[in-house]
Amino acid sequence: MLLHPYEPPEPETPPRRALIFDLDGVLVDTLPVMRLAWQVVQDFHGIATPFEDYAAHLGRPFADIMGLLGIAEVEAVHSTYSSASVAAAPAASVFDGVQDALRAFAVADWLLAVVTSKPLERAAPLVGRLGCTFAAIHTPSSRGRGKPSPDHLLLTLVDLGVDPADAIFIGDMPADREAAQRAGLRFVHAAWGYGGPGTAADEVAQSPAGLLSLLKDGSQPMTATIGSPR
Repeated sequence: MLLHPYEPPEPETPPRRALIFDLDGVLVDTLPVMRLAWQVVQDFHGIATPFEDYAAHLGRPFADIMGLLGIAEVEAVHSTYSSASVAAAPAASVFDGVQDALRAFAVADWLLAVVTSKPLERAAPLVGRLGCTFAAIHTPSSRGRGKPSPDHLLLTLVDLGVDPADAIFIGDMPADREAAQRAGLRFVHAAWGYGGPGTAADEVAQSPAGLLSLLKDGSQPMTATIGSPR
């Protein structure tokens, strides 16, 4: 017996597609900022760990990287790093072609989002430079574990109302790739970023303009790379 009168469902609309981006090394070149901030950390805290060792773990939350490097007093070191990063922020720049690519996807009715391990207070000003509206931004400042956990990618899909099959994550580091795999998302490696492809099977975009091949058929893997790395 039906407890309520049957109401036919609303006609289904085509599913929205979503493009989720990592921030550092994909949308914005912050490597000069991070290098300057790490130098301040080294000088102030007497830490000998070279920047290259720190940069090898980019994509993970700062505290997780400190654990991997065996560095103690994480809160104090993070405070120094954050302050130095804010001071050095003018050294960051938007990668060539990123804004044009974002506009093209927005015009094509893709939902755009950012998932980053950078704290929100430092991520928001960088996202603001992109001149594009993002439907969601997830950082370790929100609930959930940071990358390579899939938490923030999955929370972004919930926010957007998008299935994993209709979303793509663009990243440049191993933590990005692992997070996408664990979330069941298609992953495209940004070759202009800071890390190399993990396997020969990775889909690779050589430049932001190369991502535009996804506009042709976002449900199918890229069959070729377009453009050249920056």
